Amino acid sequence: MPKATVVNMTGAKVGEVELSDAIFGIEPNQSVVHDVVKNHLANCRQGTQSALTRAEVSGGGIKPWRQKGTGRARQGSTRAPQWTHGGVVFAPKPRDYSYTLNKKVKRLALKSVLSAKAAEGNVIVVDGLNLDSIKTKNMQAFLNAVEAGKAVVVTSEVNQNVVLSARNIPGVVTTTAKILSVYDIVNANKFIVDKAALAVIEEVFA
Repeated sequence: MPKATVVNMTGAKVGEVELSDAIFGIEPNQSVVHDVVKNHLANCRQGTQSALTRAEVSGGGIKPWRQKGTGRARQGSTRAPQWTHGGVVFAPKPRDYSYTLNKKVKRLALKSVLSAKAAEGNVIVVDGLNLDSIKTKNMQAFLNAVEAGKAVVVTSEVNQNVVLSARNIPGVVTTTAKILSVYDIVNANKFIVDKAALAVIEEVFA
């Protein structure tokens, strides 16, 4: 059964906790993780790119010169793609890039990344993750104490003091236990979770 270090808000180790085998102890499936990350990035695309085809640019209504006898290549319009100010060939148009994946696939990917983090020793459990006030300096001091770097900070419920204290720290993402993102976990060095949030994760995703 995998284990994780339990620390307090000063970063001092206060014990260890056993993690659920069903969530933190499986063999990571890299293929499924790749599929879910790719899906996340596709769903983030705005798809608002647009260019004009030769049918949409203005001008070009008259044949620039007669078909034969000029010695030049035949042309039908000054708005064909090879002309300056001509239209774009196969011009991109607004489209929706999003697609869905099966719930079981997303669940397996989440368990895979959590298991990988646990195997690397990058899961840190906090015994009472809370701040008395909104203070980025205090949050940064805690993250420095646990050598977090890029990190996902997970609480059981939305904690405004934690969220607002961490939002200006580069590479730090805050979330709640029920809406974990595979992409955020893959992108982070440490998975920092409140003890209460850990219980919620093990209850919801087991």
